[in-house]
Amino acid sequence: MSPLVLETPAADAGLHTIATPALWIGTILAVIGLLVFDFIVTRKPHEVSFKEALGWTAFYIAIPIAFGGWVWAAHGSDIGVKYYTGYIVEKSLSVDNLFVFILILGAFAVPRVLQQRVLLIGVAGAIVLRGLFIALGAGLIATFDWTFLLFGAILLATAIKVFRDARSEEDEEIDPEQMRIVKVMSRFFPVTGEYEGTRATVIRNGRRALTPLAMVMAAIIFTDIVFAVDSVPAVYGITADPYLVFATNAFALLGLRALYFVLEGALSKLVHLGYGLSVILGFIGVKLVLHWAHGVWPGVPTVPTTLSLVVIVGVLAITTVTSLRASKRIEEGEAAAAQAAHAGFIDPTPAPDDRAS
Repeated sequence: MSPLVLETPAADAGLHTIATPALWIGTILAVIGLLVFDFIVTRKPHEVSFKEALGWTAFYIAIPIAFGGWVWAAHGSDIGVKYYTGYIVEKSLSVDNLFVFILILGAFAVPRVLQQRVLLIGVAGAIVLRGLFIALGAGLIATFDWTFLLFGAILLATAIKVFRDARSEEDEEIDPEQMRIVKVMSRFFPVTGEYEGTRATVIRNGRRALTPLAMVMAAIIFTDIVFAVDSVPAVYGITADPYLVFATNAFALLGLRALYFVLEGALSKLVHLGYGLSVILGFIGVKLVLHWAHGVWPGVPTVPTTLSLVVIVGVLAITTVTSLRASKRIEEGEAAAAQAAHAGFIDPTPAPDDRAS
């Protein structure tokens, strides 16, 4: 038997879930409860310190890790590995999503005190959208044999796009006025020129008007739709269990608000993250194509989840190390260039001994 063939390939064919109705209800209520808790915490706009963001990030990482421990203990190591692998994939993709969020918040000049409220709205919208896409994906898998082939093609196309974007040396910029969602909303509602705290609408001249906050929240949610097209097939490439797909997506998204403020200064140093994500998406895309082909031609090997976990973690580790080294070389080069530019410059400030004389 080929080492790439799963011992029980039929186990992933079709929809099999570890979730009972009670577990589904409990998980959904827990996610809603955490979102409500986050809205309460952020009800008073304020600048988020690094220490505060780090504490919340640790909290939102500890929850899925602990939950994964329960999944492992209750349902076995195979399901546990699938859960953790899916979570790592989703968390990696969410970090890449933060790049776009930074561009959007900067393009709309969102005040720092309002940024976490905008991000939280985006997280809530993303969870709802992912839930819809997950249900759609589950329906497709249960109905059509070629769904995994479709998902694989989507991921391969996305991998190529991410790779091209990573190779591009042009700085990414977002023009709010050119965004489709902004153009559509501006047709139906007037837009004020200034932020009005956490208010999305105000009354101006007897007419309801949108604030820039409403526009940026719409832009974030619209972007979430694009992200969902990539993220949901990626996790279905790890497990066909809709419950695990939802849990990994929800847990990866819940901590995104705090993670933004932890990584906003460090994201610029992850210069090779795009390359790593393109490799991961391409790998999962190939995995899905092989899974589909195995159902048609049983002799085609499939990729076990354990190997997927090793590859994904390995790619992320290599990407992080090479990114930090490349960033260090860039910083050293910039420092050397600055020093060379000032070579021969005479400081007009007299030395202490000269002033004394």
